[in-house]
Amino acid sequence: MKPKFYRWGFYTLGMIILALGLTLNTKTGLGVSPIVSVAYSTSEIWGLNFGDATFSLYALFVVVQLFLRPRREWPATLMQLVVSLVFSRFLNLFSALVAYDCTKSPAPLNYVLLVLAIACTGIGVSLTVNMRLSPNAGDGIVQAIAQKAGWEQGFGKNVFDVCCVTFTCLLGLAAAGRIIGVGIGTLASMIGVGRAVALCNRLTKKTLCQLSEVPL
Repeated sequence: MKPKFYRWGFYTLGMIILALGLTLNTKTGLGVSPIVSVAYSTSEIWGLNFGDATFSLYALFVVVQLFLRPRREWPATLMQLVVSLVFSRFLNLFSALVAYDCTKSPAPLNYVLLVLAIACTGIGVSLTVNMRLSPNAGDGIVQAIAQKAGWEQGFGKNVFDVCCVTFTCLLGLAAAGRIIGVGIGTLASMIGVGRAVALCNRLTKKTLCQLSEVPL
């Protein structure tokens, strides 16, 4: 019973920390992480709720996965909708709780917040992925595309990030006449989150997987 409790506990903790990391990234004013840049720019352009826009984007990712994955994997893939709904509620919660205004803060503090956001995102990804339960739809779509194309997952993640950022830039220019949500923080997230995940795995993966009885 304890291993199952630990596994779900670490997974839930990871989802919360990941939501916090992505929210902090949006608060820096330096550019959001690539995976949510489309949802963020959409919410800013049309005045939509960020969490709801993220859920809609993730639901689209799930639909795309149904065309990429074999039918036997559909039930597990559809579970990502539940995960995405819960995750998007955490995004809304943290967006409301974190009352940080980057325009009224000194630039160095915005960069400190960016580092914290990247660290939280990396920790959250590490915890959720290592527990091997339902991934969030952002990770799920990358995994599905990589498997279908025969790519290594890291390369698939890079390609997907570039596509998301490119679409966000084009959307902002077409709908608002300017780029929204993409900046140096976006590039830092593309590079830094992977390094944060690797460091977190090196420090905690073995212990957490042993406690949860998850195969390494």
